Amino acid sequence: MLKQALAATLLLAAPGIARADTIVLAGGCFWGMEATFEHVKGVTNVVSGYAGGSAADANYDAVSSERTGHAEAIRVTYDPKQVSLGELLGVYFIVAHDPTQLNRQTPDEGPSYRSAVFPQSARQRQFVDAYLKTLNARAPFSGRIVTRIESGTFFPAEAYHQDFMRKNPRHPYILRWDVPKLAKLKATYPALYRGR
Repeated sequence: MLKQALAATLLLAAPGIARADTIVLAGGCFWGMEATFEHVKGVTNVVSGYAGGSAADANYDAVSSERTGHAEAIRVTYDPKQVSLGELLGVYFIVAHDPTQLNRQTPDEGPSYRSAVFPQSARQRQFVDAYLKTLNARAPFSGRIVTRIESGTFFPAEAYHQDFMRKNPRHPYILRWDVPKLAKLKATYPALYRGR
């Protein structure tokens, strides 16, 4: 039922655009978010970082204090001719994180782990707003969706956070929390899944 409800929201899909587009998504630890979207066909680049706070304290130590206003986030660059914004949001809501968890994702707690979308244009904001309204009307999740639409600048994270899963495939956190996301992506969206 959940996948059918999200598939229905694809009817809202924005028309194809010839150039690359970007969107910033927050949904818990950026390691698994980044790895998930790196395996989506049509995604050309994913960068881990921080969104929603200032440049002065956009670093892991400060953000981890939970006092900076940032969210751990990813900036996804994609080709709209290969993957739609609606499809990316489907992956975000079904696979990459749990949109019903407020200021947390599984073992990680605090507002830096919140569920939030940072649209990069007025067109995107309108689309994401309509998408969320459609999801809320269909109530496909067992809990209430807490995902917020926010504004804010994206700041890339430190180099050691980039491509973390690829560089650290045996890390215990990756094995416990993030490898299952790739299996879920492949099972839920086989046409979108891109192996590495």
